Amino acid sequence: MDSDDNSSGTITGSDLGQRYRHAGDLTGEAPTRPFAEISITVPWGHISGKWYGPQNVQPILGLHGWQDNAGTFDRLMPLLSPDVAFLSIDLPGHGLSSRLPDGCYYNSVDNLYVIRLIMKQYKWEKVSLVGHSMSSIICFVFAAVFPDKVDMIIGIDALKPHQRPYPSVIRTMETRLDEFLREDERNRSKNEPPSYTYDELIERVYIGTFHSVNKEHCKHLMARNIGKSEKYPDKYFFCRDRRLKFYNYAIGSQELCVEMANRITCPYLFIKAAQSSYFEDKKYYDEVLDVLLKKPNFEYLEVNGSHHVHMNDPEAIIAPVNNFIQRFGPAAAAASRQKAKETKESKL
Repeated sequence: MDSDDNSSGTITGSDLGQRYRHAGDLTGEAPTRPFAEISITVPWGHISGKWYGPQNVQPILGLHGWQDNAGTFDRLMPLLSPDVAFLSIDLPGHGLSSRLPDGCYYNSVDNLYVIRLIMKQYKWEKVSLVGHSMSSIICFVFAAVFPDKVDMIIGIDALKPHQRPYPSVIRTMETRLDEFLREDERNRSKNEPPSYTYDELIERVYIGTFHSVNKEHCKHLMARNIGKSEKYPDKYFFCRDRRLKFYNYAIGSQELCVEMANRITCPYLFIKAAQSSYFEDKKYYDEVLDVLLKKPNFEYLEVNGSHHVHMNDPEAIIAPVNNFIQRFGPAAAAASRQKAKETKESKL
């Protein structure tokens, strides 16, 4: 694992053009908070990330939404307690992380493996997770599959695997596989993707999030997902893996989701944006939420805002987030385990 200290500069990839770590690499601004650029070796390449805060303690692992990247937490990080370490990563194919090899399909459940790989690399026995959207769902699933390996979860605006009518699921599988084949062939061609001006890219990101991210904040999501065109001066292209558009989200039935909710034991804060969709029939969401609400260490917070509320209005959630981390984050969990160990030893 390599650390490349912090704020400015670019990353170069021979097949992806000049790359950028944060919005300021394009605009000249300072990063919202200093960070160290991290590269974690994985079997197919590397996972990139932004490490904020002290590097001599275990960080919280931050995971972004579909087709976003580590920049999703750029506006939240300056408000985080300065003694808290936070590692915001780019999932495979996103941001500066390696794509999966040609011919490989992206499945959301594979991100459980990514989390376990990172834990193994850093020798973490347990992990604290913060996830938005797709990754909030991944956190839910991970905590259910590995309940003894999670200290805490904070999920933002997507609670659980979404349920779709079965005919729709089958049709989606058919169309997504065909589209995946097309994009996989395009990747292998090594041709430069279509390029745009900076302002055009901002507009495309804004539209691509269904106006969920305020336009002035789109730069934080855009920077790590683009490369400098080698054909056209002053233009850029999207270099996240185009196969991501056809991610396989299928994780299981509603019955499985309920069983997962029953298995989760760690402290869990879930934040719902009031002006955001439920992404499925609300009855499925409510059924799982009812299970979680019965748990003594589950906390639910509803705030005004869109799906990307943590980017548009981080001040609306930072107080409960900081409070939850103070009570249940890596430092608090380590102290609790040490106290339990000392208590046990004193009784021997």
